[in-house]
Amino acid sequence: MAITADANQNTRPMTREERKVIFASSLGTVFEWYDFYLYGSLAVFIGAAFFSEYPEATRNIFALLAFAAGFLVRPFGALVFGRLGDIAGRKYTFLVTIVVMGLSTFIVGILPGSATIGIAAPIILIALRMLQGLALGGEYGGAATYVAEHAPNGRRGFYTSWIQTTATLGLFLSLLVILGIQAMLTSEQFAAWGWRIPFLISFFLLLISIWIRLQMNESPAFKKMKEEGRHSKAPLSEAFGQWKNAKIALIALFGLTAGQAVVWYSGQFYALFFLQNVLKVESVSANIMIAIALALGTGFFLVFGWLSDKIGRKPIIMAGLILAVLTYFPLFKALTHAANPALAQAQQTVRATVTAAPGDCTFQFNPVGTAKFTTSCDVATSFLARSSVSYDVVEGAPGSAAVVKVGDREVTSYDASQEGAAANAAKFTHDMNLTLQEAGFPLIRDAAKVPDSKLDAFITANPELGLSADTVRAGQAEQMNAEQLVASKAMTAQEAASLTGPQAVYTIPDAGAFKMVAAADEVNWPLTILILFILVLYVTMVYGPIAAILVEMFPTRIRYTGMSLPYHIGNGWFGGLLPATVFAMSAAKGDIYYGLWYPIIFAAMSFVIGMLLVRETKDRDLTAED
Repeated sequence: MAITADANQNTRPMTREERKVIFASSLGTVFEWYDFYLYGSLAVFIGAAFFSEYPEATRNIFALLAFAAGFLVRPFGALVFGRLGDIAGRKYTFLVTIVVMGLSTFIVGILPGSATIGIAAPIILIALRMLQGLALGGEYGGAATYVAEHAPNGRRGFYTSWIQTTATLGLFLSLLVILGIQAMLTSEQFAAWGWRIPFLISFFLLLISIWIRLQMNESPAFKKMKEEGRHSKAPLSEAFGQWKNAKIALIALFGLTAGQAVVWYSGQFYALFFLQNVLKVESVSANIMIAIALALGTGFFLVFGWLSDKIGRKPIIMAGLILAVLTYFPLFKALTHAANPALAQAQQTVRATVTAAPGDCTFQFNPVGTAKFTTSCDVATSFLARSSVSYDVVEGAPGSAAVVKVGDREVTSYDASQEGAAANAAKFTHDMNLTLQEAGFPLIRDAAKVPDSKLDAFITANPELGLSADTVRAGQAEQMNAEQLVASKAMTAQEAASLTGPQAVYTIPDAGAFKMVAAADEVNWPLTILILFILVLYVTMVYGPIAAILVEMFPTRIRYTGMSLPYHIGNGWFGGLLPATVFAMSAAKGDIYYGLWYPIIFAAMSFVIGMLLVRETKDRDLTAED
């Protein structure tokens, strides 16, 4: 390893050409991450548009796993574009990746949903997601290598840390665009078609990115190597077929990028998922909180990149990993108390018990979105998991239906595969929600629109409301035709089909569907944002110096290929599968925090391997002959 001793390189100001390189690489990569993270931020709306043939719970898991599909192919993109970058050059590979990413994102914005073109819609969507993953697999390694090979010795940590801001800035930009469009539209308009606008905007970002990248020159290190005839003609076999290089890739994966990835996704993407889906914070508020935390924390990528040039890459990354291992459980529990104190209180005082027949409960992880979990135990535990309720499962009598006990109340579940499942589902959902509300969980009820023909049955089914049919009928009613009744969900299309004229409809407040919420006036915004900022700070510690250390671990002739694969296996597989895996683990255990063991275990693994096997690289001279 060659060591530099040029102190002037460490202190001179950044040149105009170096600023141009960093700006061009970073801006294009910001746009690429913007494209990629739109899907994660809008997964609920995309799930409804493209996976509408599935029930809501399965649809949400399927949407999350389709999001993960983009991550799964990233290592293959690293191989394809890494090889191209080591053979043809960094600049031209940049152009290919941005075009693939931009066009794939734009097409998502105009792709008809499953209601229009059926099963073709989700198939095309997942194909586009895979193309995005392939492009992103080639993007990061190229950007990091390109900037590092332009950077002077002794300043690579700071220079490449600008690249590290791009994923966060891309997520930040996507949130800002989504919030801006949500502010201009009603919630119904945004759900129907407004969610497509951020994808369409990406076309203009694509044009800007192409123009910027056409202005770039090839990196000096690659040009020098090419002129001297030292470039690799088979970078894949050289990088991974020779043990001396393959060993470096394995150390980089298990000692650095796997742990870095789970900390990155826990602190940014899963934190947003946890706020919205577990703590039930309203979507716009959750996005604003994450955006503020990102704005406060993004500058620390540069701080830790700069610091890594002074004290080394390894100490900073290892510190971020061990902090995550030691503090994730208390931080996420504190997040619950800050963002939804009523839910935190209910979690502390209420724990449900599900008594089920032997063999009635299954592990409800559904990787392809097609499995149906219909047993009475699965119905019960699925409901409790979606409602963020902690529970234990105990064995009951063989052949008996599962019974959920909360406090002194018991609710019997049902087998969803048997006849009359729809009516049983409505009763079970109503009784469970009412039980949880009485136990202290923060549930509210929407207003109910009840046609006159269904009023008596509605009152009988909801005795807790204490309604009188005569009193309701004496109040104000509106006349609705069949189409209006279906649109307002007062009747199903089948029920409305038999009507011969308008129907009187009564609006009854606090009598409709239950939903769990984080009460807006109880959310502690400063404390919530502080906790999110701490999670982001861990991200900046593990991610700020990662590009520099990966670039410095591999020789120039195979650098693009060598660093890209461990980075994208770590971030694509260990990180990309984190949201769905953490959610499934928590649901299986009946504990909203249990899934945190996933990032904690892998962060701990990387800490141990990194401390033992990763060598400090900050003083390596990249211009020296490999």
